[in-house]
Amino acid sequence: MSTMNISLPDSLRVFVDEQVSQRNYGTSSEYVRELIRRDQDRLRLRNLLLDGASSPSTIPVNGAYFDGLRDRARGMTKTRRKT
Repeated sequence: MSTMNISLPDSLRVFVDEQVSQRNYGTSSEYVRELIRRDQDRLRLRNLLLDGASSPSTIPVNGAYFDGLRDRARGMTKTRRKT
């Protein structure tokens, strides 16, 4: 793992220290790593949404579609419980 040093104004440093303490992070580095991971996840989701929005249209989605999707999800849950 490599090291990166950052400079923060006092107000941000106080905020980071409070978050580390209140959220039970071991260090400020753990807190910053978590923020970066969340930002990566947000960007992945954004890109997936943009990809979906720019993809060709398919069949219209209606209540029956979501009922079938729920049934399939329930079936997967039942299968996992048996194993």
